[in-house]
Amino acid sequence: MAVTLVAFEALAVATILPVVSRRLGDLSLYGWVFSAFLLSSLVGIVVAGTLADRRSVTLPMLAGLAFFASGLIIGGTASSMPVLVAGRAVQGIGAGVVPATAYVAISRGYPPHVRPQMFAVLSSAWVVPGLVGPAIAAAVASAVGWRWVFLGLVPLVVVAGLIAAHSLRTLPPAAAVAAAASSSSPTSSGSGSGSGSARDPVSEPAVAERDGDRAPVGWLPVAGIVVGAGVALAAVDSGRILTVVVGVVAGAALLAVSLRRLTPEGTLRARPGLPATVAGRGLLTFGFYAADAYVPYALTTGRHAPTWLAGLALTAGTILWTVGAWVQARYVQRLGPRRLVRTGQVLLLIAVGGMGLVLLPAVPPALGVVAWSVAGMGMGIGYAPLSVATLDRAPAGGEGRATSALQLTDVLGQAIGTGVSGGVVAAGVPAFGVRGGVGLAFAISVAVGMTALVVGVRLPDRLRSAPSPAS
Repeated sequence: MAVTLVAFEALAVATILPVVSRRLGDLSLYGWVFSAFLLSSLVGIVVAGTLADRRSVTLPMLAGLAFFASGLIIGGTASSMPVLVAGRAVQGIGAGVVPATAYVAISRGYPPHVRPQMFAVLSSAWVVPGLVGPAIAAAVASAVGWRWVFLGLVPLVVVAGLIAAHSLRTLPPAAAVAAAASSSSPTSSGSGSGSGSARDPVSEPAVAERDGDRAPVGWLPVAGIVVGAGVALAAVDSGRILTVVVGVVAGAALLAVSLRRLTPEGTLRARPGLPATVAGRGLLTFGFYAADAYVPYALTTGRHAPTWLAGLALTAGTILWTVGAWVQARYVQRLGPRRLVRTGQVLLLIAVGGMGLVLLPAVPPALGVVAWSVAGMGMGIGYAPLSVATLDRAPAGGEGRATSALQLTDVLGQAIGTGVSGGVVAAGVPAFGVRGGVGLAFAISVAVGMTALVVGVRLPDRLRSAPSPAS
């Protein structure tokens, strides 16, 4: 329920923002309504994972929902765009906490063979918002005003908090999980199922990082992530070459230094195992969202297709993402994360290439619906196995830190992918026209997708919790 509310609000705000900007003015802050949300969610992700490793998961979940509700109230009562941006920033903290805490709850509350299905359930939580969220938001804004798109969700957030608090209190704290894992590990008991850790060359790095992954996270690297990403995105939005170069270099340097503190050792080098898994998630979301942000623009502005066709492409992508998530849930234990993730990456590359063809006048725009359906299927097949592999390789009691790192690169991929493609389109359209500018954004998506495909060979080939061929 909590994830569904976050999903609905994400899609609803995109729908009503043109109306809101006309009411509140200050069009220059339009993009920051989204950027402030994404950047502040990074804080929520990291802090939630750290708290979940040191305490029970109930406290961070309730705190996250409280931030989310507070942001809804601020946004719903905003009298200016700066206040709305501030409300979205508060809302983003909660939106970062909710999935980070949910990942830890899945790790502690379900056995390994059930976790793939649970991640498919989380993906399914986006289906109804994807189908009806924009239409409901538009109807509410028209009938009673845009403010109730924010304020109307507050009672539902309270209900979600009460349900979560009742259920999550039964989960064991991190210390108990770590103690149980230590007492039952093959090294301490001298026995084991031989699930593959001794034969798996990518399993050792995660074991070596146990102590480091439980170390407390300082506020300085968290602030460095937010500031670094903010500086880079602001520079890209400026449109001035010197500002772009200086801002991107400075922001990237600060991001790199901070990421080294908040992700498993070797993530920036995509070291095999858990580090490559965390890095792979960021590359996957970068490649997808760099293109996804401009699918409607390519169809409606580049090919003059009707708006409903662009909406159909996004809806089809959302549905097929969920279908792909359930496909991976069925096969990830048998095939392993690496094969499924690389399959998803290939499908995404094919889809972006198809969208590139849609830009050609001789190609019917309806191909965009087919192409983005393939993209959704690719993301569904490739996205969730990275979550499963992260929990599989995370040290016992350190699941919060590992999943926070995964979601950290996830959100960074979304924010930077969208921001970079936006800057490229803004600079490319005046020089090359709409189709040329959007084509450059699709080319960036393909380049990042090829990089993700290379990193994919370093992902875990199988899960430690998977049954052996003999069994």
